[in-house]
Amino acid sequence: MTYDRRDLGLLLLRLGAGGVLAAHGAQKLFGWFGGHGIEGTGRFMESVGYRPGRASAMAAGLAETGGGVLLALGLATPAAGAAAAGAMAGAASVHTPNGFFAQEGGYEYAASLGLTAAGLAIAGPGRLSLDHAMGHTVDRGWMVPFAFAAAGLASAVTVGLRVQRVRREKQGRQEALFDEDLAE
Repeated sequence: MTYDRRDLGLLLLRLGAGGVLAAHGAQKLFGWFGGHGIEGTGRFMESVGYRPGRASAMAAGLAETGGGVLLALGLATPAAGAAAAGAMAGAASVHTPNGFFAQEGGYEYAASLGLTAAGLAIAGPGRLSLDHAMGHTVDRGWMVPFAFAAAGLASAVTVGLRVQRVRREKQGRQEALFDEDLAE
């Protein structure tokens, strides 16, 4: 069998994006690569409005690690890409108030990973993949809209609940009249 540029390009995209997603999730799940593991990530999740924090950390870590590994392998590509894209939508919602660029704490990084994962889920894994080797048994065309519907619904509910919590907490706090640094 011969492979063309498209197959090689999809393989590189899958390995790159899948590897980054898997490593990012492994920080959450296992504390690898300088991460904080489930406990530390759970505390962070609580602090930004995702509750319960530990369960949120576990869900995000599994979606990123599992989705990333499956994307890299080219296995169950619609579900893998949709799960990873959903996790990145949740991450982007935390960073949105900081603008677009990552250097300012914005959502650029999360959006890039999420859009890449979504694009791979839609385009398919190419012929250099486990999906292709297995006859696309877990990579059928009809699976794409179902995977995105499930991930989209889960993300919308999760992010929506987080936004409500953050708004309620902000309403309960009164902001300072003066910046303490300027008053000194």
